[in-house]
Amino acid sequence: MSQPVPVVICDDSSLARKQMASVLSEWNVEVTFAEHGLAGLEAVRAGKGDILFLDLTMPLMDGYQVLERIRKDDLPTMVIVISGDVQSEARERVLALGALEFISKPTTPEKIAEVLNRFGLLTELEQTAETSSEEPSEIGLPEYYKEIANIAMGQAGEMLARLLNTFVHLPIPVVAMVDPQSLQSRLVTAQDNEYELISQGFIGGGVAGEAFLLIEKSNFDKVATLMDLQDSGTFRTSELLMSLSNALIGAFLTSFAKQLDIEFSKATPYILRDFLGFDEQAENWDESLMITIDYQMDEHDTRCELMLVFTQDSLVKLQTIASYFS
Repeated sequence: MSQPVPVVICDDSSLARKQMASVLSEWNVEVTFAEHGLAGLEAVRAGKGDILFLDLTMPLMDGYQVLERIRKDDLPTMVIVISGDVQSEARERVLALGALEFISKPTTPEKIAEVLNRFGLLTELEQTAETSSEEPSEIGLPEYYKEIANIAMGQAGEMLARLLNTFVHLPIPVVAMVDPQSLQSRLVTAQDNEYELISQGFIGGGVAGEAFLLIEKSNFDKVATLMDLQDSGTFRTSELLMSLSNALIGAFLTSFAKQLDIEFSKATPYILRDFLGFDEQAENWDESLMITIDYQMDEHDTRCELMLVFTQDSLVKLQTIASYFS
């Protein structure tokens, strides 16, 4: 057997690294894992990455910065970007920075094989791998849903980018447990700081929850201009908020549910004006899963925040789904 090809999988999600390693398991590769861009660069410099599979949204150094450094330092690696950011501009940016190809998450052995074959790399990898530098660890609930949220975030970000005709900077999703008091405090603080809050419930497949979209009121005119809603009066403001919530929340929930192989029914979104009845509802749960995503349009100094909170009863179902990938 010929020597295995050194490959680096660079992604901050242990689930994504595990899935990618599984995709490559039939080929003659020696895999090194990197949890962020800086570690990925170090592995390439150490000769461990003839091929680099690179995520874009990562801490310390993101994928764009990695590509810039590889090009600047003329490092010997071939980069294939695998990301949940499906904006057309994201693909154009990475290809301009020297990536061989851009593949959207989640990927499959067939997609990877097609790209490798197109660039004449598949014959080098045809024999089965013997070694790996890391045994991917068990995937916990927050880590699993961080990667699921990452992919759904990309779908929603692409919808937002098309709606506003601008590039949307995608952050790292924050997945954590939250109690009702902390959630209410977060929402009240946002409202006090001149944010408009939109709420939309969802349910399906044993999973239910509430999505909240937070938009700073001072951004309304900028967003209205981008959406060709020049009149920022009450009617137009409502139209703006509903358009944004339908696009962002709808796209996110659709992608999220598809990955879980379930389907959500969504309530009509509404502008959250007060918290009447919140305390009574809060008595029914102690702590549950919350996903937070802060979308930023740096070019226009505009941002909006998407929060999804699942009912406590949903945790059993969510944990069961996550266990399939452990």
